[in-house]
Amino acid sequence: MSRPDEHAQQRAERSAAAMWEGDAASKALGMTIEDVAPGRARVSMVVRDDMVNGHALCHGGLIASLADSAFAVACNTDGVVTVAAGFDVTFLQPAHLGDTLVAEAAERARQGRSGVYDVTVRRSHDGATVAEFRGRSRSLGRPIE
Repeated sequence: MSRPDEHAQQRAERSAAAMWEGDAASKALGMTIEDVAPGRARVSMVVRDDMVNGHALCHGGLIASLADSAFAVACNTDGVVTVAAGFDVTFLQPAHLGDTLVAEAAERARQGRSGVYDVTVRRSHDGATVAEFRGRSRSLGRPIE
């Protein structure tokens, strides 16, 4: 018999894989799930030339998309379809062409059908924090798989 933490880890991995399989938007942006655990996720993305704005910086909407994708993986690790109810993002440092960005999401609170998750987006080469994101989730009450 599996220990509860092993079961939760397996469920998190299955849920993330099932959700990610149909996530065309994240795939189109070149995102990759680096790690997943119950209530947590790490997702990365390389800033491509079609992702920079008129100031030669990564477009803020794409940084927010990376954070949102990590948030989505983290809040769906319990096997129940969960969607965003809203989010706030604060940009702290720029990201540039060629940077690998890493978004780490962690559950902060979950009560009933609602949850709160924090995501930090960093540049991989120097660890600088590019953005802080707080997401609010809402469970739809139906299984992912």
